[in-house]
Amino acid sequence: MRNGLYSIHIHMLDGVQGRDSGVIILRDGKLISGGPYFWSTGTYTSGNGTWKGQLVTNQHTSFEDPYVRPLFGGQEVASGFSGTFAGDEAEVFGTTLVGARSLSFHATLKRLADI
Repeated sequence: MRNGLYSIHIHMLDGVQGRDSGVIILRDGKLISGGPYFWSTGTYTSGNGTWKGQLVTNQHTSFEDPYVRPLFGGQEVASGFSGTFAGDEAEVFGTTLVGARSLSFHATLKRLADI
């Protein structure tokens, strides 16, 4: 996995409706990401076209629409992921723990710039 700034697009799985997009910085085994409502920090390892890691996500901004319920409900959540990468693109499948509930997700990344 090359160091860099990446776009990230996340879709929840298993019939759960939810998605998010933002940017993620990957640098020497550490990651920092953010978007319009959430931010995350974590670590990863990579080699031979595969990578895996973990991160913690927090909400920084409330949703303006009172009828939108964030999946995380404003609480800090932990996630683990594993996936593949090639060239300037990567994908992962992971699990987020929200209280006693686990939610699966799929994310795609595209490299935007060197850092």
